[in-house]
Amino acid sequence: MTTETHHHATSEYTTEHTPRMQWAEHAPEVYKAMARMEAASRKGLDPVVAELVKIRSSQLNHCAFCLDMHTKDALAAGESVQRIVQLSAWEESQHFYTPKEIAAIELTEAVTVLTDGFVPDEVYAKAAKHFDEAELAHLIAAIITINAWNRFAVATRMVPGHYTPGDFR
Repeated sequence: MTTETHHHATSEYTTEHTPRMQWAEHAPEVYKAMARMEAASRKGLDPVVAELVKIRSSQLNHCAFCLDMHTKDALAAGESVQRIVQLSAWEESQHFYTPKEIAAIELTEAVTVLTDGFVPDEVYAKAAKHFDEAELAHLIAAIITINAWNRFAVATRMVPGHYTPGDFR
């Protein structure tokens, strides 16, 4: 184990890529609509579950910008490093999560990776067992919203590493 501190400005790292475009500047009404959808989807949803969903979806979609943002937000809100790190292998580390969180994570995977088919009845039923209908509707909205954000960020190559919690509140 090393005690050396690494900084992003050293020459040891590769050069930071540039974004393809600042999409929010070119489509401000779309950005504003997404921000409203984001705010609406959070209402009535446990903030811990919301961040786990955002991180897991961003992992699945390979969205570095959103991973940077939502891991920082989760840490700032008191989430443990261990739970964030284990999220990418949650099936083997379920003991870090509540049954309700696992149901949300499973639903996130099913909705995010639709190329595998559809949302299986058993995954939906498990989520419905842990979330009342209003919570479940907001959970589905939160999953769909983070997937949309991921796609904007990945398509335009938004640059991770510069986000500070609260920047977009």
